[in-house]
Amino acid sequence: MGRKLIISISGLRGVVGENFDESIAQSYSRAIGTFLIKDAGEGKEKLTVCLGRDSRTSGSKISRAVIEGLCDVGVDVIDLGIVSTPGVGVMVKKLECEGGVIITASHNPAEYNGIKVLLDGGMAPPMERAQAIKETFLSEQFSVVESERRGKIKRNERACEIHVHKVLETVDADVIQKKTFRVVLDSVHGAGGREGRELLNALGCDLIEMYNEPTGLFPHNPEPTADSLGELCDKVSEHKADIGFAQDTDADRLAVVDENGRYIGEDYTLALVAKFILSKRKGKVATTLSTSKMIQDVVEQAGGELIYTAVGEANVVDAMIKNQCVIGGEGNGGVINLSVCPIRNSLVGMAFILQLMAESGKTINQLADGIKSYVMKKDKFEADENLANKILQAAKESFPEARLNTLDGSRFDFEDGWMHLRMSNTEPIMRVIVEAENDRKVQEYLDAALGIRNKVLS
Repeated sequence: MGRKLIISISGLRGVVGENFDESIAQSYSRAIGTFLIKDAGEGKEKLTVCLGRDSRTSGSKISRAVIEGLCDVGVDVIDLGIVSTPGVGVMVKKLECEGGVIITASHNPAEYNGIKVLLDGGMAPPMERAQAIKETFLSEQFSVVESERRGKIKRNERACEIHVHKVLETVDADVIQKKTFRVVLDSVHGAGGREGRELLNALGCDLIEMYNEPTGLFPHNPEPTADSLGELCDKVSEHKADIGFAQDTDADRLAVVDENGRYIGEDYTLALVAKFILSKRKGKVATTLSTSKMIQDVVEQAGGELIYTAVGEANVVDAMIKNQCVIGGEGNGGVINLSVCPIRNSLVGMAFILQLMAESGKTINQLADGIKSYVMKKDKFEADENLANKILQAAKESFPEARLNTLDGSRFDFEDGWMHLRMSNTEPIMRVIVEAENDRKVQEYLDAALGIRNKVLS
């Protein structure tokens, strides 16, 4: 059975040549433009969208199709070229565009590509607005214009410069520069290499680059997990570096390797950044229900307040704005600083972690070891909405003693761990995320979740 085209709150994603091609990209961008025009309402004579892409080899042809689709409905396009997703977000706001489009499949393998949408201000669309774009695409109700009213195309090559400048404004560069940290950066031949290089050079780092050029020929799995970053770990040890950073292909996620060549994981990224920010000022932090308890520990120890949200970047951003959060993000290495842009941002993560190291005088290993770690495991199984609801109800009956949060599926907090059961936003599966202090307890909870499913099916 072939892989299916996925259309979700995160945009569109598929395998190029199998279920995703230029005609689909053109139609989907027509839907984006049509939605933005309707959303702007009367009185807006001309709309402009920023367009960026990651380095995938299919990116140029998909980019041409997206530009064509936007111009078809009368939307002007500012082509930023190869740039990170947060870089596009910064430019949407800087250039006062009505929206943004990024051609990327994020951490997915090279044969994938996709289209992400940003609204004005540079933020991802919430569920109901993402659904409106999807419905426009599926119905093919596009507002195509006559040739004389077609959109125009411009180029802008300043995204890297402007993005890096925005990040530098959020840190004390002098403090970091004095340390001359030796940093290894693995950009997986994605879009973030240039921006990462410019930032780390500006912060006075002795930079060792890995796979920096945006060729799209990924040397390893582009998801920055332990299994894919063995070479980065070895390089950090070989060069006696102070820290190693790994970006995914569109540079919205960041993983960290300590000075001993130990992968410390994506969950530490947000925890370390929150530790730094809360040392400067107390406040609220937003994250999703599936994020490690490490962030809860850090926030509570600092006297802050943690706001939980449903899974999804747009949900975190919405909570950050409503609650005036000082920082936010997700446990996948995605840090969000609204003063830069309302998007997960690997550059923000790098800058804040380096300043934390500089001001504390501690190594990244010491800082990470100062945060209590947990064991987290994830699983999934096929489930339609009806089955999922039955499983959630059965779980509530099975764990009456747990503290329950039903914001997104059901999260059960126990004295010795937690379990999160939720439907995927992109496919008919139920996800199970469990965290506890040891492997034995984690496995007990995973077995319990599977047992509940089997009981419902029997």
